[in-house]
Amino acid sequence: MTKYDVYALGNALLDIEFEVSPETLGELGIDKGVMTLLDRDAQDKIVSNLAEYDTKRSCGGSAANTLIAVSQFGGKAFYSCKVADDEPGKFYTKDLLDCGVATNLDTQNAESGVTGKCLVFVTPDADRTMNTFLGISGDFSDAELIPEAIKNAEYTYIEGYLVSGETSKQAAVKAKEIAQAAGKKVAFTLADLNMVKFFKPGLLEIIGSGVDFLFANESEALLMADTEDFDVAVGYLKTISKGFAITRGASGSVIFDGDKLMEIEPFPAQAIDTVGAGDMYAGAFLYGITNGMSYEEAGKLASKASSKIVTCLGARLKTEEVKAILS
Repeated sequence: MTKYDVYALGNALLDIEFEVSPETLGELGIDKGVMTLLDRDAQDKIVSNLAEYDTKRSCGGSAANTLIAVSQFGGKAFYSCKVADDEPGKFYTKDLLDCGVATNLDTQNAESGVTGKCLVFVTPDADRTMNTFLGISGDFSDAELIPEAIKNAEYTYIEGYLVSGETSKQAAVKAKEIAQAAGKKVAFTLADLNMVKFFKPGLLEIIGSGVDFLFANESEALLMADTEDFDVAVGYLKTISKGFAITRGASGSVIFDGDKLMEIEPFPAQAIDTVGAGDMYAGAFLYGITNGMSYEEAGKLASKASSKIVTCLGARLKTEEVKAILS
């Protein structure tokens, strides 16, 4: 018996969500639809320019969103990350624990510094744009790893955003090595198109000789394979991962289980906010395959869950909504 279904590592970011127009993004000089890394001054300037807007705060970061979904479905999850000893860091830790996710933050003392923040901009077309200052999360290293938790988890899930820092990238490599040495499985998410665009060699360094499962959206998969042909991208991913899921928005998703390719139908949804859709997909899928579901069953659960989350604001559903999806 494993203690955890999924152990994950990633950037701990306090999500601060704004509803804005595309014109506002243009006025602020923000590239729409992607994640952009900023320094603290640039992020603070944006926040000051949006002081009149209502905001919503939650513990976030891609892997955190995924693990919260795992926990809400009824799975057991552990998250290794790094926050500072400031108000946002304390808020983050409490919110994560309240969501039922075990974490190193509960036993390791936070250092002085600034907790990372992600400004999430939602536009009327349901697109999501993120401006991120990593803060102390940029110093994430193997010191935040909990090897015993990795060895006692069925899957270790690695967030591709970790590739942007040298110490965090090496921590991802080490976590993968610990999991594989213990005979456990490793899942990896490419995370964002800009990660593939600017950090592809680093992503391949983390993937190394291969992972057990990989998550990507269609744009990320195509760029990773340097092609515009979807079939070529599918063939390429087979060389770096035993299995994978490629999400295709309103067209559903494609899952490879190591033997056959399956098309997972989408669930109709009127999207108002795509924040967290990929994270929810990964969380539902990982819960499924660690709790007795087949790849196809887990894929259908993931498709339904991600179709639900795009109909509401934010990267997280209420636990009762998640339970309703499962039932």
